[in-house]
Amino acid sequence: MNRHPKQLLVVITEAVIERRLVQDAMRLGAHGYTVHDVRGGNEHTAREGQWEADRTIELKIVCAREVADLIGDHVMRAYAPHYGVTMYFAEVDVVRPEKY
Repeated sequence: MNRHPKQLLVVITEAVIERRLVQDAMRLGAHGYTVHDVRGGNEHTAREGQWEADRTIELKIVCAREVADLIGDHVMRAYAPHYGVTMYFAEVDVVRPEKY
């Protein structure tokens, strides 16, 4: 099996910005994405998603490193100052590179 290196970008943020965030990611070069509703917290707060303004999403994008960096930079500039944002990157291998 041929494996091809790509970058996984994961953004955990407030659900209210999902639509804009997805549009921005696609405009910046993502070919697709996956979104999940998630819950979580830390020692200071919890987001349990019990009401609309408390919902949290996890956006996952597999793409080229350069695209992940563009999207990550945009998220930090456009959204992180105003919304709760957790973001991380990981190296992944894919088997159908034309999809990414």
